[in-house]
Amino acid sequence: MSKVIVLSTGGTIATRRNVRGVGLAKDSAGELLGRLPEDLGVALEGVDVLCAGSYLFTLTDMRRVALSIREALAGPDVLGVVVTHGTDGMEETAYLADLFHADPRPVVFTGAQRPADAPDGDGPRNLADAIAVAASGRARDLGALICFDGQIFAAGGTRKTHTLAMAAFSAPDGGPLGRVRDGRVSLAMTPVRAKPLDLDAFDPEGVRTDIVALYPGCDAAVLRAAAEAGATGIVLQALGAGNANPMIRDEVARLTGSGVVVALSTRVDAGPVAALYGNGGGADLVEAGAVPTGTLRPPQARVLLSALLGGHRDPARVREELRARTSPTERTK
Repeated sequence: MSKVIVLSTGGTIATRRNVRGVGLAKDSAGELLGRLPEDLGVALEGVDVLCAGSYLFTLTDMRRVALSIREALAGPDVLGVVVTHGTDGMEETAYLADLFHADPRPVVFTGAQRPADAPDGDGPRNLADAIAVAASGRARDLGALICFDGQIFAAGGTRKTHTLAMAAFSAPDGGPLGRVRDGRVSLAMTPVRAKPLDLDAFDPEGVRTDIVALYPGCDAAVLRAAAEAGATGIVLQALGAGNANPMIRDEVARLTGSGVVVALSTRVDAGPVAALYGNGGGADLVEAGAVPTGTLRPPQARVLLSALLGGHRDPARVREELRARTSPTERTK
């Protein structure tokens, strides 16, 4: 019989509160499946991969999830895979999985905003919806997805945009791909995906990528400190469409000249990075060697940069790949 495999990694969906009222991830995949609201009409298999809040995940943990997805899909009669995951880092792990996902079958990430012991928990419904998407032929060839509060999102470009609300995720530049309701999956859009990276070639050992937040009046001290701490890749969380100041521009030029790959993103919710201004603005930063990341915001830009550094190491090759994978004209080829 065809089945959906559910990989459990912890998060709020698996969390119960202790005597102090503090939540800790503890429930297994079997316990999650035991709370499903109804019989979904598909065989299910639960596998425990990790059990922690996703705010604790490292690149090595994310790679482990990606490897577990590939292993699950290698089994017979598998329709798709669901990954239960904490919401804090879901956008990163889902995007990393998408970068390496070369199988047509869907991988669907989901979780919860309320813990497993909450009387009105959203985890069982979210899990049931994600299983419906993973079992649906309509979700094939879409890569890794996030299914939350009845909405289906492409991994790339989706992020957590509310700390506590049930509708925790959104994709400000594209919106949801579709919806799921009472087990019925409807899709209106298809994401554009680049050629998958080689998971076997990705080694996160020794890869350090940092995000440096910029603000009016900042100097280059934090940017310099990240490089001194060993970062070979840095994502700038810049202002506006990708702007900073002359001190940041000069430090970017120095760092890129020394082999550090600098990616240029923004703190603004929506819209692409654009090289518009001089005097330390986006045009100057790009001229200094920073690579614009299109509509990828810092968390996912860091994941992409890490994946490329962990697979190629060569800064010139990484810059080339980063530019190609975040340029709209390149991604549609």
